[in-house]
Amino acid sequence: MTTISIPQIAPIAVALVGGLAVVAVRLKASSKPTSLKKILVPPLGMSTGFAMFLFPFTHIPWLWAAAAFLAGALLFAYPLIWSSKFEVRGGDIYLVRSKAFVVIVIGLLIVRLLLHDLVEQAVTIPQTGAIFFLLAFGMIVPWRLAMAHRYRAMLDSLTKESGDGDQR
Repeated sequence: MTTISIPQIAPIAVALVGGLAVVAVRLKASSKPTSLKKILVPPLGMSTGFAMFLFPFTHIPWLWAAAAFLAGALLFAYPLIWSSKFEVRGGDIYLVRSKAFVVIVIGLLIVRLLLHDLVEQAVTIPQTGAIFFLLAFGMIVPWRLAMAHRYRAMLDSLTKESGDGDQR
C-alpha cells in the first residue's frame, strides 16, 4: 500500500487552487473595464518567484530551465492567447468571457498535474517547483504581451474614432 505524504499532495492542492483562482479572476475581470496595468501586473508580480533561485536546492541545469520556459512560451501560451479577446462597451475596453478559456485552463492544469508526477520522479520537489514555475512564467509572459498588444491596438483605434488623446 502506497502512502501519500503532505509534500506529494501540497503541489497538487496548490495547482488546483491556483487554477481555480485564475478562472475566478478571469471571469470577474470581464465585468469591469480592463487597462494596460491590469494586463501587465500579473507577470510582474509573478516575477518575484525568481527569488526561489537564490536557494541552491531549487537550482536546475540551464538547459532544463530553458526547455521549461520555452515549453510554456511555445506550447502552452498559444491556447491562452487564442482565447483572450477584447470588446468595446460604452467607450471602454473589456476582456470577453470565454468558455474556451475555462476549458483551456483546466486542460493545462491537468497536463501540469500529469507532468508533475513524471518530473518529480527525476528531480527533487523544490526542483520540480522551479521547473513548473519557469513553465508557467514562460506561458504567462507571451500571453500577457499579446493581450497588451491587442489592447493597445484597440485603444489606438478607439482614440482615433473619438478624436481625443485620452490614454487609459
